[in-house]
Amino acid sequence: MHFSKIFYVVISAILVTIFMLIIYVFPTYNIIGRSQGKPVKIYFADNISPAHIELIKLFNEKNKGKIEVVPLNLPFSKFSTNDRKELLARYFRSKSDRIDVFSVDQIWVPRFARWAISLDGYIPDSERTSILKYALKTCVYNNTLVAVPLYIDIALMYYRKSLIEKLRNTKQIEAELKKSITWEDLISLKKNYPNNPLFVFQADDFEGLVCIYTEILANMHGKVVENDSLLIKSRQAEKALQFLDDLVNKYRVSPKNVLRFKEDDSYQYYLQNNGVFLRGWTGLFKNNNVGNKYLYLRNDIGEAPTPHLKGSKPTSVYGGWDLMVSKYSTKVPEAIRFIKFLTSKEAQKILFEKGGYIPINNSIYEDTSYVNKNPELKFCTKLLKNGLYRPFTEQYTNISDILSYYVNQSIKGNLTPRDALYKAYDKLNSKSILLK
Repeated sequence: MHFSKIFYVVISAILVTIFMLIIYVFPTYNIIGRSQGKPVKIYFADNISPAHIELIKLFNEKNKGKIEVVPLNLPFSKFSTNDRKELLARYFRSKSDRIDVFSVDQIWVPRFARWAISLDGYIPDSERTSILKYALKTCVYNNTLVAVPLYIDIALMYYRKSLIEKLRNTKQIEAELKKSITWEDLISLKKNYPNNPLFVFQADDFEGLVCIYTEILANMHGKVVENDSLLIKSRQAEKALQFLDDLVNKYRVSPKNVLRFKEDDSYQYYLQNNGVFLRGWTGLFKNNNVGNKYLYLRNDIGEAPTPHLKGSKPTSVYGGWDLMVSKYSTKVPEAIRFIKFLTSKEAQKILFEKGGYIPINNSIYEDTSYVNKNPELKFCTKLLKNGLYRPFTEQYTNISDILSYYVNQSIKGNLTPRDALYKAYDKLNSKSILLK
């Protein structure tokens, strides 16, 4: 076994141990607590942001003496999305009832459905109509509602206004940006910025790389998976990967540094190095630790749809997190009450205003005066209409782990796009797991 694999296994074991210690330092409260007049404690695992803390405090005040939510913090600063996925999966295999409500990346829903209760009997159709359709779609698996959305997200492109204003055709470029600039036009701008990173994105070996690859592939009318069939040996798949390679190695619009960037790394680099364009997610200056350090740049950063290839339509990958109730929970009624609170208009406004999370409650978008006061909601609404779902399959997390590794190897120049995709295809067909 290579040293890197040993290191990965050791680190994973340490993270699992830390996570289990976090869980088990809390005392056990079960149904007996109800009869003793004590508040029923439900445990909620998520990245607990300041907005989450405010919501938990408000819920506990509203249900004082009856229900108390205890947060179990899995911060993005310490646990990557892949770490969280593995930690939760290993935890639920132990069949413990210590976690009641947990959040999952929307693409994990098929994988975690086995450890969650059906919500069909708790969330009737009349209540589901209040939830944004783009977000609700990710919560249904095998025709069963197994989750509810906490918030939705979508990819976008940030740009430095002061740098765009230096161009002779500023107005034309700004107009193109607002409707989605073509990749061809964006690449042509490189000559105007010889000393600035033109386009910063996330190309490390992780899910974020698969997101941008999926967008490029969609621009070429291709897919990663369709009807549980892998399509990564197609001509479109190879062309899409070649295009990502070219952004770094041929056109040089993206620095080689992107090969080690996840989201926060790319944000830090972009803001520190006077980058022109940045592919990212919403809420850069609201729910991101890096953005909070650069608030003085906030007025100089504009938002635009992600680029598209000529002849294709603009499209951005959906993101976001959903809530599930553990099938091992002994406090389901209280857990349901909590998740209904989190999806309410009141709670969703707090998540948006305090954390920048895109709301999933339709009544917020129907409130014209509120939307007019928050124009970013109008912008997000336009992006959501052109959103792209990643493959919704139980095998997707393994597909992503393997595909991201080989796509990253291709951009590094260690494999040709064709070889990378064929190796990924063979690895996935062998049903093996890639240790990184």
